[in-house]
Amino acid sequence: MPKRKNTFSSWRRRLAQRAVHAGWAWVQRTGSVTAAHPGRFRFGALGHGTRLAFPLGTVFGEPWIHLGAHCIVGEQVTLTAGLMPGLELGPDPILCIGDGVVLGRGSHVIADTTVTIGSDCYFGPYVYVTSTNHSYDDPHEPIGKQWPRMEPVRIGPGCWIGTGAVILPGARIGRNVVVAAGAVVRGTVPDHAVVAGAPARVVRRWTPADGWQPPLRTPAPVPIPDGVTTEQLMALADLDEEAAERLARLELDAEP
Repeated sequence: MPKRKNTFSSWRRRLAQRAVHAGWAWVQRTGSVTAAHPGRFRFGALGHGTRLAFPLGTVFGEPWIHLGAHCIVGEQVTLTAGLMPGLELGPDPILCIGDGVVLGRGSHVIADTTVTIGSDCYFGPYVYVTSTNHSYDDPHEPIGKQWPRMEPVRIGPGCWIGTGAVILPGARIGRNVVVAAGAVVRGTVPDHAVVAGAPARVVRRWTPADGWQPPLRTPAPVPIPDGVTTEQLMALADLDEEAAERLARLELDAEP
């Protein structure tokens, strides 16, 4: 026989669920790090409007970490300067992140020597950027015990770094570069290029003389017309939702 539904238990469960979700939302808001509420962190610079989402990943060496304005750092993002906490790294910043940068959830930026990320770069989730690589010169010594090699990393402004990409020591990525998901980047990447693969190679590039080569297969998105306000865009979104609801009701009415 089917079990009788326990209405009281179901009601209590819904109430507890709402309380848990509300409590976790409060924890996320309260635990996030901003310039106005830095908590225990003392970054070298933390720009206006920048927020590090809670829960944070590993963060140390923050006096040598400079973050620009209006950055979004997702949950569980690791930001480190230096090989380990507690080191004195000198007067200059080690990790510099420009204005308007977005670092996706679970990404790592490991700056044992200088790492620079230009303004308006967008990282997908789980991107890994490091200025340090293990060395294996001595065949008789465990690799983890050999002194690592360090080379500065520079990512130019306006780049898009896809999910799971790896940026290796010594990488020099130009302006407005697309790094495909899962790509492993080393060496120099020119401006206005698309790179993919492991190791990454240029698969498409734009130049003033030739445009995009190979040519783009899809038309460019139609830009928002000048003069359109935020309020108008939000009103259009509301209209889309209403139209979707009306269509769903019509489909239900049409069912036999």
